[in-house]
Amino acid sequence: MNNEIKFSLSSELELNLITSPNVFTPNATTNLLIDAVKGMISERSSVLDLGCGTGAVGIALHLQSLVLEPLCASDLSKQSVLCSRDNFERYNCVAEVHEGSLFEPWMDRKFDVIVDDISGIAQKVAEISPWFQGVPCDTGNDGVDLVVDIISNASKYMEDGGHFFFPVLSLSNVDRILQAANENFENVERVGKIDWPLPKELKAYIPLLRELSKEGAIKLEEKFGMILCYTEVYCATNPIK
Repeated sequence: MNNEIKFSLSSELELNLITSPNVFTPNATTNLLIDAVKGMISERSSVLDLGCGTGAVGIALHLQSLVLEPLCASDLSKQSVLCSRDNFERYNCVAEVHEGSLFEPWMDRKFDVIVDDISGIAQKVAEISPWFQGVPCDTGNDGVDLVVDIISNASKYMEDGGHFFFPVLSLSNVDRILQAANENFENVERVGKIDWPLPKELKAYIPLLRELSKEGAIKLEEKFGMILCYTEVYCATNPIK
């Protein structure tokens, strides 16, 4: 059964989005990605919203007049594709939406802007968190197998001069993600970051999290007696040939 959620893009703009169980809900990472694209792109561009979920990223860029229609969007989840189509229609965004794994639906296409809203967390963290109930989290022990796969293949789908935006969560192997990015692109720039307190659901597992941090599977920051996590967004350009 579908329902509706409200997603605030800013203090002035709020989206009313159709969603359903097992469709990933847009969150602070989504907003960070949107702000990053708005800060780097100033004209209408061909856009791929990879892992579109409810379609929030594509709709936000459409409302900012940054999309050269049709917007292209895809998700592994059939429910996500159906919700995105409904939401794009609601906001008068002409879109081509496909069900499929990663770049599979776009084998013969290239884009000016690729926005990847797919991330992961270390498997041991996923097992103790409530965030992925009903939503697949098969991203490897350190949470980055899927992200590294996307980074390693993104350049094949980028126009010359294109931009690739992707998130990095500190509850995954940050170093491995950035190593993959630097191996595939000449320029990798951090364009956004937010810190957030360790969620209350994980506070009972602090010894485990500290051990994972020592192993490099995640990164934790401790400031003023608080344990902090963070999300970063990077923009990659100039693929290495």
